[in-house]
Amino acid sequence: MTTAANPSTLPVLSPEEHAHCGRVAALVRERIVAAGGSIGFDEYLQLVLYAPGLGYYSAGSVKFGAAGDFVTAPELSPLFGRCVAQQCAQVLAETGGSILEFGAGTGRMAADVLQRLGSLGVLPERYRILEVSADLAARQRACLAALPAPLATRVEWLTSLPQGHRGVVLANEVLDALPFQRFVWRDGAVYELVVGVDERGTFRAREQRAGGALRAEVERIRAELPEPWPEDYVSELSPAIGPWMASLSGLLESGVILLFDYGLPRTHYYHPERARGTLRCHFRHRAHDDPFLHPGMQDVTAWVDFTRVAEAAVAGGLELAGFTTQAGFLLGCGIETLLQESADIAEHVRLAGEAQRLLLPGEMGESFKAMALARGVDAPLAGFSLQDLSASL
Repeated sequence: MTTAANPSTLPVLSPEEHAHCGRVAALVRERIVAAGGSIGFDEYLQLVLYAPGLGYYSAGSVKFGAAGDFVTAPELSPLFGRCVAQQCAQVLAETGGSILEFGAGTGRMAADVLQRLGSLGVLPERYRILEVSADLAARQRACLAALPAPLATRVEWLTSLPQGHRGVVLANEVLDALPFQRFVWRDGAVYELVVGVDERGTFRAREQRAGGALRAEVERIRAELPEPWPEDYVSELSPAIGPWMASLSGLLESGVILLFDYGLPRTHYYHPERARGTLRCHFRHRAHDDPFLHPGMQDVTAWVDFTRVAEAAVAGGLELAGFTTQAGFLLGCGIETLLQESADIAEHVRLAGEAQRLLLPGEMGESFKAMALARGVDAPLAGFSLQDLSASL
């Protein structure tokens, strides 16, 4: 979890980190000049997050855990991965096949899932990982190499999407990392927030009339909402969700896609009171809202419009098989039973504390959501058996 911070109170960069930010900033300025003075916010994010060797996710900085910028649910507790494994076991028992994980972080969830599936006797044929970061892939290899051979030998790393996948697809906090656009609603018109530079070479957000695709999509969303937006309403839109979901639909022959991320149904995401959007930056466990600070050294994200995800999935021929809070999913997968399996008192106390952070509304329990998308799987999924919020989408 992160705490809110004023950018002026953030930790100071080392000389090496400051130099790295300078190289990333130079690349962005070069693109802005080449584009005639501005680039879309989504293109800015593509550069500062994913530019080869420079972007936040493709360079070698530590991102997860106490030494990084944020803590994800799998890093927080093995209970998360064990619950995911319970859901995977149900699906694999019906479909057989393998598990494919997108963006596996340090490899912690993969290790926890495999260990739990091994104890259940429902191991996948293969555990495939598709990772864009060479640095993170190396960390995953080190983590998973420590598993017993019958588990470790099932893991393989892919460089491209597989075809004809049967089984389970996992994506934890992947959707929020997709580049997104920003817009302003004013006087009944849509303005795009683009990125330019001022006379000092500092990155600044600028407004320009939104192009056809962005304008049409914002107007479509606005027309569907029950309440009007106030003037100068700022929010985000992630057009990358559509193509990404299409690629998932294209690779899945039969099975279930499990998505975990912080986000909301559309009517809550674009609520009039959420007038400044959901953009958030993460740097060493501090959260702030300046996306131009420390380019290449901080994560820049927005919450997920899960209605958009469901729309894209259904358009690609997938079935919405469940949508709930992280707490609802973990309880449905039996986290309370898993917690009781620990016989060691000290371990039980530690796991109980971790479970609270995973489940409580003020922690990760409500803001994080779980979504299941299926093809050729008919049985109701355990993770959505206690609470299914699909109707809210």
